[in-house]
Amino acid sequence: MTKTLGWREWVSLPDLGIAKIKAKVDTGARTSALHAFDVRLAEVDGVKMVNFKIHPFQRDSETVIECQAPLLDEREVRDSGGHSEMRYVIETCITIGSTTHIAEVTLTNRDTMGFRMLIGRTTMKGHYLVDPGKSYLLRKTKKTA
Repeated sequence: MTKTLGWREWVSLPDLGIAKIKAKVDTGARTSALHAFDVRLAEVDGVKMVNFKIHPFQRDSETVIECQAPLLDEREVRDSGGHSEMRYVIETCITIGSTTHIAEVTLTNRDTMGFRMLIGRTTMKGHYLVDPGKSYLLRKTKKTA
């Protein structure tokens, strides 16, 4: 059964230690994107890793989460303004509502953007429809006692 997303949703990135982050659902973006700063490459046991920090909440530059993920790729990405940028790409779990998927996510500085994360169409394909007139349609399922 295909679920419907609103134009913005709360998601979590459990592999990165991010319990919740507000994401814009963006069918115009191919790949999902995550706000990242202080991005550094490292090698751990022969595996290229990306270390980075994020501010998970809009208009909050004091809350910082430090993350580490294996480097999947480096790609040239064109933003909505037509500007190209080389970005690191990681693969991580993303939980939307009660469903978790593996998604490719590019890392970029989104300090000037309204949302710290974009969910791109590759992440949504085959799983979700989008209702652009609604927000926060999927919430985590509450555990029953």
